[in-house]
Amino acid sequence: MVDELWPLDGAQQVDDDLERFYAYPEQLERPWVRVNFVSSLDGAATVQGRSRGLSSPVDQRVLRLIRELSDVVLVGVGTAMTERYRGIKRTEVSTERRAQLGLSEIPPIALVTKHASLPPESPLLTDTLVPPIVLTTEAAPAQRRAELADAGADVVVTGDEDVDLRAALAALDERGLRRIGCEGGPTLFGSLIDQDLVDELCLTLSPMLTSGDAGRIAAGTGLGSAHRMRLESVLHAESLLFTRYARMRE
Repeated sequence: MVDELWPLDGAQQVDDDLERFYAYPEQLERPWVRVNFVSSLDGAATVQGRSRGLSSPVDQRVLRLIRELSDVVLVGVGTAMTERYRGIKRTEVSTERRAQLGLSEIPPIALVTKHASLPPESPLLTDTLVPPIVLTTEAAPAQRRAELADAGADVVVTGDEDVDLRAALAALDERGLRRIGCEGGPTLFGSLIDQDLVDELCLTLSPMLTSGDAGRIAAGTGLGSAHRMRLESVLHAESLLFTRYARMRE
């Protein structure tokens, strides 16, 4: 186990250290699901309904780096709409770093939505350089699926009534997208936990106490077994803790 505590104060050395800290395993032979979340000290996943209230410039820097290292950004449609997602821009990732790692110039965003409920006029479709991947179901209205496809989305049916997450990951794998950076939300994260599909959790602890009734970072059925994680490493900056845990598998 690597157990390191570093201050994030520097320039190039910090970038190199962060890239090493968040590097995916080399030569992956299957999809690797890395979930990235921020939480308050008392467990809140949002402030006033959005996770951005818990974030900071250094946390956003880490988020951008994780995107830079990922083949694809996986997110639930509810979170994408609440957090006002749009397509990732060239200015938001280091295309030089991605080229050095053999990745595409810009990672696509893959949306999980069982009803294909992404509006065709969403910035994810109208303000993007890379078409999004819409992971949906047979139960989603055929007209809506067709509208999204006509708007440029790569629409993939991955289940009957609910999105089959294993089938969704297989569809991403077929497209050569194995480094999966999942940005939530809690329902998607909970479903990934329930199906034992989480390989890694990058959790930022924000130095805030919020109280209130905000939800936790995972909201699943809780019917499956608990999954033990192993602490890989820790960073700190501006009173935030950046932790990285990997799944302990037998």
